[in-house]
Parts: sequence; structure tokens; C-alpha cells
Amino acid sequence: MKRTIADTLVEALLNAGVKRIYGIVGDSLNAVLDSIRRSKEIEWIHVRHEEVAAFAAGADADMTGSIAVCAGSSGPGNMHLINGLYDCHRNRVPVLAIAAHIPSYEIGTNFFQETRPDHLFKDCSYYCEVVTTSHQMPRSVVVAMQNAVSRKGVSVLVLPGDVAGYEADETPVPDHVLHVTEPIIRPSGTELKQLADYLNQGKRITLLCGAGCAGAHTQLMQLCEKLQSPMVIALRGKEHLEYDNPYYVGLTGLIGYASGYLAVKECDVLLMLGTDFPYRQFYPKDATILQVDIEPGHLGRRTNLTYGLCGDVKATIEALLPYLTEPHDGSHLERLTDHYRKVRDDLDELAIGKPGRKPIHPQYLTKAVSDLASVNAVFTCDVGTPTLWAARYLQMNGQRRLLGSFNHGTMANALPQAIGAQLAQPGRQVISLSGDGGLAMLMGDLLTLKQHKLPVKVVVFNNGALSFVELEMKAAGFLETGTALDNPNFAAVAQAIGIEGIRVEDPEELEEAIQRALQYDGPVLLDVVVNRQELALPPKITYEQAQGFSLWMMKAVLNRQGNELIDLAKTNLFR
Repeated sequence: MKRTIADTLVEALLNAGVKRIYGIVGDSLNAVLDSIRRSKEIEWIHVRHEEVAAFAAGADADMTGSIAVCAGSSGPGNMHLINGLYDCHRNRVPVLAIAAHIPSYEIGTNFFQETRPDHLFKDCSYYCEVVTTSHQMPRSVVVAMQNAVSRKGVSVLVLPGDVAGYEADETPVPDHVLHVTEPIIRPSGTELKQLADYLNQGKRITLLCGAGCAGAHTQLMQLCEKLQSPMVIALRGKEHLEYDNPYYVGLTGLIGYASGYLAVKECDVLLMLGTDFPYRQFYPKDATILQVDIEPGHLGRRTNLTYGLCGDVKATIEALLPYLTEPHDGSHLERLTDHYRKVRDDLDELAIGKPGRKPIHPQYLTKAVSDLASVNAVFTCDVGTPTLWAARYLQMNGQRRLLGSFNHGTMANALPQAIGAQLAQPGRQVISLSGDGGLAMLMGDLLTLKQHKLPVKVVVFNNGALSFVELEMKAAGFLETGTALDNPNFAAVAQAIGIEGIRVEDPEELEEAIQRALQYDGPVLLDVVVNRQELALPPKITYEQAQGFSLWMMKAVLNRQGNELIDLAKTNLFR
């Protein structure tokens, strides 16, 4: 049997350590699928939507630290990948997408399902090229994977269906197709001295730390001690820095805490480390702002900097510490950590459930899941209120993981990411914190849990609404429009497709139901009816938000929706 281009592709993937490909079959992928079948070494993960394939591959790559692969057939099939690939690219995880294409001899004729994938994927990839001859392979796939791994992002290989079946030339596939390097990048001595000068002169220094601080926990504790600085964490830094951290004062931003907001706003020096925190309104106005980031293009793009440096956070701190010679007063740190403890106590007081008091508070649900989950659980969370409650109530410990669409901000990410995380590490407990809107959007992939026997635990925040959007509307003074969801009993839906389904409406039953779900040997959907009217307040209420909320209340009364005001008061004032 002749050796095809698809065979060289699969051989290169095997040499890169690829064990799975996520996707949906189609005739333009026939040669690739046949090569996968004959290899007997790569598992085809059949999902029900290609968007899920891309999300799952991204979570797989995040969990393993290596490249993951997804595929889509020509036209609509590979176009469905694009939202998930944007998320992968913005999460900086290495993913290769195989975008099958129409027959090469039909390109440019407006043929059935013709698109321009080489154009479509340009903005969500570092490498996107079309294979047209056997002479390009295996080099094209090797270059694509090396770009994805070295630059931490997406590569797309566009492969027409007929070209995949062409006979390959004599070029061998290299045994080592990936070359992973970890160079030490830090500022020069002159730059470090300048940075230290600003820090030595600071009186009230606050650190703002993000995902770029992964692996630097010890060094950051030393830096905070030296500077007597409180540490504010951006959401993607939570899993890396929240635990064993006496300097932690919470998050800032729309889902943060008042203590985190104040720590940033009231400092005279803000040191940003490994974060590209996007919300400009939460930066201080009159402080010295310093930034260290491995990507020099990130320097100064969110707020005006006094000084910016390119470097790995861990290596930069290690080199910086000897330059920090001035003692610092601890009053700024003490005041903010005291404030954080009070904020934390207030938040925990909201995470309670009383028998018969329906519906269940989502804070109580999230905290109970956190308390009962395994020590090394992997959590995924949908955009919206599941992300907010995860940020405030999931406790990280250095072993747990938290995955979400924190940069791309798309609905429906939690279940697909849970699929990829579970396949990447089958022995770990994987919990999807799904919104009812997010789950409904890609609910077909509950069937993937069933088909591949994945023991993911899907916790549904069932409040019958796109509730975070409702909060935004209220804050802007608009009546809720188009946000209500006429939901089914999701537990019954799960049972209908062969998955264990549990529904909870009374707080008294919640903890036992969570324990039963987590202990069940197989996939479970836990459908929890939670309060639609729960207010998730930002750390600081602006005048415009207060004005907008007052306008919403007036409109609600005038439009005979005063019962919503009563429910809102019962939920948030009388507790």
C-alpha cells in the first residue's frame, strides 16, 4: 500500500507524543481518519460539535503542557473550530488544528462548502498554511507544531481532502519533531537596578500578579516580605498564587473584592508581574506603575507605565532581590490584609443554606463543591456567574486546577474543557461548573461523556436566566430583555441519555447530593436550582452604576415588575 501524505502527518503526530485527536469525521478527512485507524496508536475523540473539539484540545494541552490536536472537515466543519481556537490562542496553549479543505482542483471556483481557511484562521493562530503538494510534508506539520509549542498558541494546517491522499515523497519524518526549550529571560543589571530604585523609594507598594507568575510562588513570597507588599491576583493567577499566601488580599476587577480594589487604588507604587489585566478603570491614577512581562508587546498596553521590563517573573525576582536594600514599613500590608479578612468573612457569611429556604444561594453551592471536592480536583467554569462564584469561593491549594475562558470570554466553555481535562488526566476528579445558558448552548456533548465513558461531574447553576447579563443590564438602567431561559429538568435530560442525573432544589439536600455525585463512578449531571436574583456586586460601585440601578428599579415599578424588587430585597438585604 502506498504511503500517503496523511500517513506522514500521523507519523509526525505520533513522534510528537500525540495520543488523541478531537473532531467530527467528514469526507474531506477520510484519508486522515484512515491513517489514524491503521496506526492503532491515536484515539479519535468523537465530539458532537467541532467547537467542543477545539476547547477540549486546549484544556488537554493546558493539563499536559504539550501539544494537542483537533480537526474539522471542509467548510462548515473547520469553521466551527474557530471560537474554540480563539480561546486556545488567548489562553496561550499549544494546539494544532487540522482544517480539511475542498479538493485542491476546485479551489477558487465557489465549489460546494468552499471557504478560505488560510484567511479565516489568521487572527487566531501563529501559523496557518495550506498543503498543496507532497513536497511540503512532513516539514509543514513539523513547522506548525514547533510554532505552536515554542510560541504557546495555535497552529493551523489546511489540508485539502485529495492532497491528504496523495502519495508521499521519500522525505522521512524526523524522530524528534518538537524541540521544547526553556531559556532564562530576565532584564539586564542596569534595568534591574532602575526597577529596584523605584521599589526602594516606594512607601505603599502593591503587587498585581497574573498567570505569568506560575512557578514563582516561593520567589513572590520573598518579594512581598521584602517590600511588605499586599498581593492582588488577576483571575488566571488564582490557581498559582492564592494558597499559602499571607500577603494575599483578593482579586480586583469586576469579579474582585473591595480589599483587592483598594490595595491597587491606594498604593504609591504598583508592580505588575506576569499579568495583562485588561480593565483600565481599576488601575491607580497617581501611582508609579512598573511592569515585568515575558512578552515585551504587553508592556504599557493596559495603562501608562513609569517603567517596563521584559523577563520571566521567577528569574527576574531572583535577580532583583539583592538590589532591594531599603526597609519598608508594614502598615500598608497590615491594613489591607486586615481588610481582606473582613471581606472574606462577609463573603463566607453569604455562602450558607438553610433548610427549606429556596432557591439555593449560588455562593453556598460553589463553596460546598470546593469543600467536598478532592485535593487535586480540576475545575472548569462557564463565563458569567459561574466564573464569578468560582473566583470568590473555590479554594486553590497548589494541586487544584482552574480552567476557563478568562481572556476570550465565551459562553459554553466549561463542559468542553472538562472533556479535554478528563481525557488528558483520567485519574483526576474533573468538575464542570456550568451555567444553564452555557450548558444548553453545547449540551449535545453530554453524549460525548456517555460515549467515551468520561466521569466528569457537571454542576449546573440553574437560575433560569443569563444572570450576569441581567446584572449588567440592571447596572446600566435597562429592563431585562431576552435573558430568561425556559429550562428543562437537566437531570432528567441526563438520565434520558444514560448519564446519572441528580436535581436539587432544597439547601438541606445539597451537600449529600454533591457527595453522591462526586463519589459516583461515571459521569454525573447535578442540576441545582439557584437564586436568579443574587446580586454579584463589583468591588466598587460607581455613581453611574448606582444611577443605572435606580433607573432600573423605577422602570421595573412602572412596568409592573415590582415583584422582582421584592425578590431582590429578600435575597440580598434580608440575610
